[in-house]
Amino acid sequence: MKPLENIIVLELCQYMAGPSAGLRLADLGARVIKVERPLTGDAGRQLAIKDLFIDGNSVLFHTINRNKESYAADLKSPHDLEKIRELIAKADVLTHNFRPGVMKRLGLDYENVRPINPRIVYSEITGYGSKGPWRDKPGQDLLIQALSGLTWLSGDKDDPPTPFGLSIADTLCGIHLTQGILAALIRRHKTGMGARIEVNLLASVIDFQFEVITTYLNDGGKDPERAIQGNGHAYLSAPYGVYRTRDGFLVLAMGDLVRLGQQTGCEAITKYDDKNDWFLKRDEILRSLAEIISQKATGEWLEVLEPADIWCAEVMDYGRFLAHGGYRALQMDQQIHLPSGKSITTTRCPIRIDGELYFSSRPGPVLGGDTGAIDQEFSIKT
Repeated sequence: MKPLENIIVLELCQYMAGPSAGLRLADLGARVIKVERPLTGDAGRQLAIKDLFIDGNSVLFHTINRNKESYAADLKSPHDLEKIRELIAKADVLTHNFRPGVMKRLGLDYENVRPINPRIVYSEITGYGSKGPWRDKPGQDLLIQALSGLTWLSGDKDDPPTPFGLSIADTLCGIHLTQGILAALIRRHKTGMGARIEVNLLASVIDFQFEVITTYLNDGGKDPERAIQGNGHAYLSAPYGVYRTRDGFLVLAMGDLVRLGQQTGCEAITKYDDKNDWFLKRDEILRSLAEIISQKATGEWLEVLEPADIWCAEVMDYGRFLAHGGYRALQMDQQIHLPSGKSITTTRCPIRIDGELYFSSRPGPVLGGDTGAIDQEFSIKT
């Protein structure tokens, strides 16, 4: 039995952050009923990465909405709104990612929902919170990265601001929403009390940067300074970073610089016996080390450095990584099977409980495909 079986989640979310929380809850056994507008559904159905679509929906939609049901309802229709209230009365969790004020206008804010179901875990995602000058800005991942300072941590010293190449704000916020929901469900089990959970994309990215923001706040307000080359972390000392080898790239993490110099034959860096210099003179150290590292192939360096317990790794592309035994040992692949007979290869839930791996072959739902069955099951007037 999965840990969240018999938990009913009513998902009024679209795009990435909210649905990713629903995905994880579904992976762990919850029944997730996705409420979508008739005809068009979740806007994520047409939000594609690299323009990849299967059977009219984006591959991305199936990736974060697998194993859910779809209930079609027009929230501007009084009749459909009443049906949603009846579903709320049956649900354990409600999630939404409407902009501040929308749910209140619909009469579905927490103050109106709580009397319908006092035990409900009412969970909401916004871009910037419900107050402040940015509350009505679009809650979009790249905008959040730009505003939060995150783009000054990647890339090298002379590079322009460099964002993450993935939806980091959406993903983190979905994780935080899931954590809040699980904590509230545990409290409800103990006390019978429902809860209101609030997360936002900006706060999630701020939390993601807690180390470096704390450093900034306690270091006289000095901006992070990226390394001249191979920057792996704006606040970490040499040798931390990425190095070009004769046939590829190698990363070196934190470690004893003098010992590293001895193992690599880089005599120029063995003179830095004062650890304070490992950061203060980081750029000149990295240049010296980079010159040495470039003279041998990646595999040659691994043969030298790994037995010496120096933290290092080859920089792989997806082709090599996914074919490697280190990836295959995790059994992360799974197949999603669509009604048309087509299939999508994706990744499984990363959580293992009591030794069990959680797979799901059920694709993202057909828009409104479960409406009739849900109406009948819960005796909802149609």
